[in-house]
Amino acid sequence: MERNIARLRARLDRLGVSLRPHLKTAKSVDVARRVMTSPAGPATVSTLREAAQFAAAGVRDIIYAVGIAPSKLPHVLELRAQGADLAVVLDTVEQAQAVAQASRQAGTRIPALIEIDCDGHRSGVLPTNAQRLVEIGRALEAGAELRGVLTHAGGSYTARGSEALRQCAEAERRSVVEAATTLREAGLACPVVSVGSTPTAHNATDLTGVTEVRAGVFVFFDLVMAGIGVCQFEDIAVSVLATVVGHQRDKGWILVDAGWMALSQDRGTRKQPVDQGYGLVCDAAGTPYADLIVADANQEHGIITVRPGSDGVLPDLAIGDRVRILPNHACATTAQHRSYHVVRGSSDKVEAEWSRFGGWQ
Repeated sequence: MERNIARLRARLDRLGVSLRPHLKTAKSVDVARRVMTSPAGPATVSTLREAAQFAAAGVRDIIYAVGIAPSKLPHVLELRAQGADLAVVLDTVEQAQAVAQASRQAGTRIPALIEIDCDGHRSGVLPTNAQRLVEIGRALEAGAELRGVLTHAGGSYTARGSEALRQCAEAERRSVVEAATTLREAGLACPVVSVGSTPTAHNATDLTGVTEVRAGVFVFFDLVMAGIGVCQFEDIAVSVLATVVGHQRDKGWILVDAGWMALSQDRGTRKQPVDQGYGLVCDAAGTPYADLIVADANQEHGIITVRPGSDGVLPDLAIGDRVRILPNHACATTAQHRSYHVVRGSSDKVEAEWSRFGGWQ
């Protein structure tokens, strides 16, 4: 984890932009303090529950990076009144009007960023839609604060190869810079130009015009990121420690006490060239066995097999032996647990236990 954080920080330093880590992956104050550039942030969150937890721990500079619903604005105002500089994200005039109205009623300007659609992956305003951008910006200025523009290259998760990832990063950069230029030419302030995804953060070669990068899963990495080519297996910093509880030797199965309640049902590698099932199996020290995966999962049972069609060999594991399972999606797997047991390298000595939280509010 420490190496992963240092790697991205050094990269962004060379590109001349700041890091605003997305804390939705870890949902842990202990992890946040190690990845943020200061105890006060900056930070990105995906729920108001996260915003409240991190604000209570002293984080002040926060972006709530999910489209704002008007019903959540009282909670936003409450957190801001408690000292957090919490900004919201939106992509419609209706949302902007709601934020401006709530700001006027509260006698304070809620800051907001306009989400830009850089790749058709999910939400946001097309950077070429100048009229809509300006309408949203002016609706915000009627009481709230236009803080800038923001985008997320979610399409990068399906890109393959360094050249494709560089193209995703450039499309991400170009989209927000174009949108920011449009707003500025209309006389609207746009101090923040924010991009963010782990694949593009590790492949961008030029971030001219960008002020900050948001990324989250880079802290732990996972099998999806390894499949994209952003990391190696040895970079994955989170795993589920499971115990062998049975065998079905005629079927080539080893049973462990970690099913989908421990691993999650995320199958993010299914569409990648190498399907990792519900997770890649390692020995207790974290070294992967060749082509050994959790091929199926029940609520509390994981079924370990050799990957179909491979040359892997089922290891001789006895009842009570332990294995580490690397996750497809770090965010989904860690969400199944209340804390992290912290070890260093291949050591099995637990140095600390870091609590994590869930929920939305």
